[in-house]
Amino acid sequence: MSDAESMMHGGFVSALDLPDVPSSKLPHHLDLRRTRVLCNSVAPDNTDTVQYSGAYASMGVDNSLRLDDFRNNFKVNVNRLTADEMEFDMVGVDPSLANAFRRILLAELPTMAIEKVFIANNTSVIQDEVLAHRLGLVPIIVDPRHFDYLSENDRPNEKNTIVFKLHVRCKKGDPRGTVKSDELRWLPKGSEFLKESGASASNTKAETYTSFNFSQDSMPEFSDNPIGVSPGIIVAKLAPGQEIELEAHAVKGIGKTHAKWSPVATCWYRMLPEVVLNEDIKGDMAEELVKKCPASVFDIEELANGKKRATVARPRACTLCRECVRDDEWERRISLCRVKDHFIFTIESVGALPPEVLFTEAVKILEDKCERVISDLS
Repeated sequence: MSDAESMMHGGFVSALDLPDVPSSKLPHHLDLRRTRVLCNSVAPDNTDTVQYSGAYASMGVDNSLRLDDFRNNFKVNVNRLTADEMEFDMVGVDPSLANAFRRILLAELPTMAIEKVFIANNTSVIQDEVLAHRLGLVPIIVDPRHFDYLSENDRPNEKNTIVFKLHVRCKKGDPRGTVKSDELRWLPKGSEFLKESGASASNTKAETYTSFNFSQDSMPEFSDNPIGVSPGIIVAKLAPGQEIELEAHAVKGIGKTHAKWSPVATCWYRMLPEVVLNEDIKGDMAEELVKKCPASVFDIEELANGKKRATVARPRACTLCRECVRDDEWERRISLCRVKDHFIFTIESVGALPPEVLFTEAVKILEDKCERVISDLS
């Protein structure tokens, strides 16, 4: 009995079982729009992502997100790793997930930064408020995981506060001096400035702005790795006779509160470029194409018969300037695309933590968010 006869006799036949409906794979033009951002001479096109599970049901393709498929397709490949910078490929993720990592790195990973500045003397031309703001932006080289957050009701102690002292003077007759972050000296025993109420004639111990029970340099985390700051940062300039004396107290915080707590100088991602030559480009046209590209994406290949042919030598270097497809004639010869689920991610650390540690910590924070959502829904 045929399908038509079965339907006539009351039987049910799925549309996917009909012979004229393709199954298992989308047509090329639809698969291209599903997986690529198309970049023409005017602007990128098809930038949205299709997340509806039944978007291609009529074609026999299940577009739903499945955990097993995600596990099989997800990859992280590290391309470059230095002390302060890392570039890696994140493959098989939605743009929303890549952007979640970027936002967590910028705003939710904790670091230590100077929050309070006690100024005893400042005769420089820089106002106290500006000087305190500049000190707050100096990166502190210490693992924030060794410290606790300082709440409003907590006293500054060795587990939630780091104290630095800055005392510089430009003597009369000397040339103008430059105050750099190297001048900040770590005080492992806490504050040395006395509170006004501490200057008492009684036998009680004078009270400072911190209450350390022991010296921080006796802790195993810092005994062989003293706390410091990023060197070489200009804080102020002093004329002869000017002086700065202050204490700076650093606490733990996140970039969502203030940018000084952001652990990265910057982090960004871009989709993997895909450059395709739709036809062979030879001779003078090949040389013209190479000259068109400011990013040196194309190169010349010498053929056996002495002729030249253009090739795509460095597609990752493409910046999507679209100089190669400005003319309609060239737009027919070259296709520029971006792969929607392949991201080139770059992290630049300010120095508190290595970039690879920052990424693993961002993964932990995202995991905690997911667990809270599941807990609230259950």
